Amino acid sequence: MSAAAPLIAIIDWASSPQGDADSSIERSIIGDAAVVKRWLCESDADFDEEICSASAMIVWHNAPIRAAGIARLKNCRAIIRNGVGFDSVDVSAARQHDIAVCNVPDYGTEEVADHAIALAMALCRQLFPLDAEAKQLGWQIRTAPRLRRLRELTFGIVGLGRIGTATALRAKALGFNVIFHDPYLPNGADKALGVQRVATLEELLPQCDVLSLHCPLNEETHHLIAERELAMLRPSAFVINTARGGIIKKAAILAALRAGSLAGAGLDVVEDEPLRSVEEAATPNLIVTCHAAFCSVESKIEMRSTSAKIALAAVAGGALENVVN
Repeated sequence: MSAAAPLIAIIDWASSPQGDADSSIERSIIGDAAVVKRWLCESDADFDEEICSASAMIVWHNAPIRAAGIARLKNCRAIIRNGVGFDSVDVSAARQHDIAVCNVPDYGTEEVADHAIALAMALCRQLFPLDAEAKQLGWQIRTAPRLRRLRELTFGIVGLGRIGTATALRAKALGFNVIFHDPYLPNGADKALGVQRVATLEELLPQCDVLSLHCPLNEETHHLIAERELAMLRPSAFVINTARGGIIKKAAILAALRAGSLAGAGLDVVEDEPLRSVEEAATPNLIVTCHAAFCSVESKIEMRSTSAKIALAAVAGGALENVVN
């Protein structure tokens, strides 16, 4: 290893580390082309001088990299978000400093779609209340009024990209009537998949028995679902979010669940995650998972391998894949 070898910094989120201390997958791909080191950080405020000297950076979820932190990077050619979403990185600031921001858009498509369907099924079939009743030695099926026949239900999707499409195909196979809204999708996708396109969110929401969100988080979609939109849903509807927490206004959906104006929610992601209080966690008819929809042994290997290959290209002067800015 040359003393002048470039540095690739792996930034793992201190509150919930997902990588391994040895960065074994990344090292197996990068080899001797660069020094690979891992740091645990809450945000770019934790960056030390060594991190700021890195030629490329791989960033795990929920560790925000904002303009102030980006301005401190001296040699960085690429920031690679270890996942699909890149809202945790200030892409405009990176562009101003001539730093590419890359993501891994396709690594967990199956897992996230499976997770969305699992949450929908748990709500439609009331698995958790039934489990709790059975374990209390009861057998009254008190939740019977919420149990639904899938082929009588409409499954509404917002965002028909890779994961939205995979979710639509799964929902269709289960017998749901599938509809979707995506203003950026070219014409014809509905015909190719055999699902119904809806022109506006306002038209979609009143038809949904299950609403599943699969859009990115940006200025347009921040609080896309808030008090007004939740009021358009049927009181018997269920909301699923495996995309980004900020798409749903947390205070609004928790209030709707407490008031009984929404039948249930399955949230893999929440605004300002994780949940912040015992009161939030006690919200009725709420299933919350730990931003884990992407997670499987296979998907994490695929994601980390792809990020490492992009980082290797960055330090070797090669072409970069999946540039989002």
